[in-house]
Amino acid sequence: MSQQLGRVERPSADQYKNKRKLLMVPLLQPVPSIDDEGTQVLNRYWDQVDSQLQNLQTQMGNISIAYCENLPGGGEEGLEQLKHVDENASNVLSNIISSGAELQSIEDIELLSELIDLQRFLTVPISSEKVASRMQEWYSESSKTRYENIAKVIDETLQPDLVGLILAGERHQIQFPQDIEVFYVAPPALDEFHKWIQQWLARRQEELSSRINAQSEESSDAPPD
Repeated sequence: MSQQLGRVERPSADQYKNKRKLLMVPLLQPVPSIDDEGTQVLNRYWDQVDSQLQNLQTQMGNISIAYCENLPGGGEEGLEQLKHVDENASNVLSNIISSGAELQSIEDIELLSELIDLQRFLTVPISSEKVASRMQEWYSESSKTRYENIAKVIDETLQPDLVGLILAGERHQIQFPQDIEVFYVAPPALDEFHKWIQQWLARRQEELSSRINAQSEESSDAPPD
């Protein structure tokens, strides 16, 4: 069962006593060529995440173990890896770890590397429909295996009556064990980010269309050979 926090009444500690609890925070991917407005929204989002996590710990107990999708390493090594990719997320996890939590790796490096390679292959145009179909099947199977492994690691490491934290993409397909109560942490700035990303994509599309139209007009105006 998954519950959303940030828009509902906070849970009491007694309500979930003796149950494994997992706080899930959407891991927003860094946006290339992000503008000042987008940077402010992301900063605000992670500030609100940090504040909500601190408040939740006063009611549910301290977070004992933390996980992060796409992060091969754990401990200080994993934190350093994340810092180079997403400093905001790294700062939030650093605060949690400084309070006594352990950063546990949930990624199998071979499974993650395989999926990354397949994602790259799928961005290349493929002329054979048969090859394209098999590549997509391979990708789906690899993704399924990876998520099953992530769920297995969480099940093995999140001990009874403890609170865990996971940073995961909004489109993740992790099937959490049924005896884990999952709480979805959704601060107000999450909606702000969704609105901003839609506007950003629309602007990028308009800019691309304008360049294509300009190139087309230049070609039509060019004198014949």
